[in-house]
Amino acid sequence: MHERSSVAELAKSLRVELNRYSPGGKLPSSRALVERYRVSPVTVTRALAQLAAEGLVVTRPGAGAFRAESRTAAPVTGDTSWQEVALSADTAIELVPRSVDASGVLATLAAPPPGVVEFNGGYLHPSLQPERALAAALARAGRRPGAWGRPPTDGLPELRAWFAREIGGGVTAAEILITAGGQSALTTALRALAPPGTPVLVESPTYPGMLAVARASGLRPVPVPTDADGIRPDLLEAAFRATGARVVVCQPLFQNPTGAVLAPERRREVVRIARAAGAFVVEDDFARRLVHEDAGPLPPPLAAEDPDGVVVHVCSLTKPTSASLRVGALAARGPVLERLRAIQVVDSFFVPRPLQEAALELVGSPAWPRHLRTVSQELRNRRTVMTGALAHHLPSLALRHVPSGGYHLWLRLPDALPEAALLAAALRAGVVAAPGRPYFCAEPPAGHLRLSFAGVDGPTEIAEGVRRLRTAVDELTGGAGTRRAQHPSD
Repeated sequence: MHERSSVAELAKSLRVELNRYSPGGKLPSSRALVERYRVSPVTVTRALAQLAAEGLVVTRPGAGAFRAESRTAAPVTGDTSWQEVALSADTAIELVPRSVDASGVLATLAAPPPGVVEFNGGYLHPSLQPERALAAALARAGRRPGAWGRPPTDGLPELRAWFAREIGGGVTAAEILITAGGQSALTTALRALAPPGTPVLVESPTYPGMLAVARASGLRPVPVPTDADGIRPDLLEAAFRATGARVVVCQPLFQNPTGAVLAPERRREVVRIARAAGAFVVEDDFARRLVHEDAGPLPPPLAAEDPDGVVVHVCSLTKPTSASLRVGALAARGPVLERLRAIQVVDSFFVPRPLQEAALELVGSPAWPRHLRTVSQELRNRRTVMTGALAHHLPSLALRHVPSGGYHLWLRLPDALPEAALLAAALRAGVVAAPGRPYFCAEPPAGHLRLSFAGVDGPTEIAEGVRRLRTAVDELTGGAGTRRAQHPSD
């Protein structure tokens, strides 16, 4: 049983048991709860912490846990209707009204009910995370002199130097800013490079979190279609001419959601086209450390081959480690670096020093390369299991590209299978997937699903999840949806 579900079940049982105690009454000891419910001490600690956060129990170090005093005061219900006017007042004067739609991001962050197979995840399953190495790194970081002091606003010099070496191509530590993960870096980059009301070119489909950032900044995302070789240079050049945009955001390596790698001949073309348009390329290199074991040599980042400062590079340690290790980097050359630095300082001052110190300890330890090798092997194995299960159970869902990196597959649905209806049926069958609609900033050409194979427990759960997905498809099609369907573009 997963630790998270064990904690949820124990907390549920303890809520019922609380009715046996008067306010202030002492609960059984942690040892007694371990023996009674046959769970680990960690599970007991986390369940009690959850009840304490809900205000149901009070924990006293050395004394135990007690039922909290009853709350007698009813919450005051106010009138917040005035906010509807206040929040919409500015839209009358904005060229592109700012809107914050987090639905596409929440689809990959939301935790489904216990027992549901999570194909919607955006991070590694706990079994793939380097938890011991992270704990050891954090412990060593805490013993470093000055670990809780104020760090340099640009980040620790040693950590900046490490990111610079990872990017390569002569990028120096002076051209690196440490950020609170990749999402924060994208936000800073878009705010620095594009004023409100202007267009920003994006791959279609693309990462919903980036679209949300752009819209929240008052920018207008303009789609540029991709194919199996990445963003199409001919359409990119046409989009620059038609819109006058000064920024394009792309993921050249294991693109989210398609998994495509930008073809070698297109790499120079994309940078050349942007340079001719007087525009920046924001390179989101989120998946470089999620390469599969059977992939060939990886191309270097675009930033490593760009001496003219066209490329603003974004990368992060979050995806290959843990959602909570929110440490990333921005790399840029020229005057734009000062603007990036100013925006980051105003927004967040700096990334907490203990987190930077822990990241530095992690990447400098022998456990780091071992972890990356393990992840590379596991992702390949999981991808193979999922593609095999899909081919066997759901051949009607078109898998156009099998990636050699990243953590998910991108499936096109048959025209007769509505995306929203399938997602609802899948949830009834006990599996959740990421909808395709949020990955498009304009009308999608068809329904899609993104299935993550990294956020589940292992091959057995992957196979079970695909079987449940087939149950959902059969519910909607009477079994016809599990037969191979031809699309016009096949």
